[in-house]
Amino acid sequence: MRKATSVLARYFLWLFVALVLARLVFDYALPWDWVPLVLSVLLTLVRGPGAAKTPRGRTSAGPETTSGEGADGARLPVEVESPVRGRWVALNSPADKTPSHGTHAYGQTFAIDIVADPEEGGQQRPAFGWWPLSRGNGDFPAFGAPVLAVGDATVVHASDHRRDHRSRNSYPALLYLVFEALFRELGGPGQIVGNHVVLDLGDGRYALYAHLRRGSLAVREGERVTAGQLLARCGNSGNSTEPHVHFQLMDHHDLEAASGLPFTWRGIGVPANGAHFTEAPRTSADAGGQA
Repeated sequence: MRKATSVLARYFLWLFVALVLARLVFDYALPWDWVPLVLSVLLTLVRGPGAAKTPRGRTSAGPETTSGEGADGARLPVEVESPVRGRWVALNSPADKTPSHGTHAYGQTFAIDIVADPEEGGQQRPAFGWWPLSRGNGDFPAFGAPVLAVGDATVVHASDHRRDHRSRNSYPALLYLVFEALFRELGGPGQIVGNHVVLDLGDGRYALYAHLRRGSLAVREGERVTAGQLLARCGNSGNSTEPHVHFQLMDHHDLEAASGLPFTWRGIGVPANGAHFTEAPRTSADAGGQA
């Protein structure tokens, strides 16, 4: 049902765009040409979170929880390892609100974005502002950073053929991103998440890593991986303002059929918006396939 709703919402969005083009090119208009857009928005809004819900505001590591429900009926967070090493800062965190990205679509209810923000002395993350309009990805310390398996799992999907575009980290570029996102939505979830990996963690739990670097895959579909193993590298593909890691847990490998699941990173918890966290590098014995 969730997938059917998602596909139907995209169909109405396509219909709205076609009607707008007909008005512009052929001077042909219908009195109800706005209706498909309204229906698309309504269908997007009703793509609810499913059964998963969790108390908000988790900013530190709590007791180990793997599945099930709490006393209030909320789904307990699934504890997994961190997908990165080093010092990072959280954006669009489910610790502050859910849905964290303003939508339940594509299983994003409890998704989080993280960007590398090294201590002084390392490469610094450029500030958001008016100028320059965009930057090359090499200006950002997250670009090319290793992205790691959060648990022992099987690779279900792995894609890295989409290009890494320039940043959208200025006010004019952000406005452009809003319109760009509309057309990406027409192309389906692959255009939104860009290069990505989906892991099957077992027990109906799947992990999504989005916006990965083109050509950086270190795994293939069907491969078994272990916690801490290198999957790919951080990139800036898909609907992204700057190189960052988008991470989420969900209950289905198909993004159009998935509902989000709450998570917590072992030893870290769920960092709030603007909160920094540091995950120390593992030893070579612990890192497995990490590079």
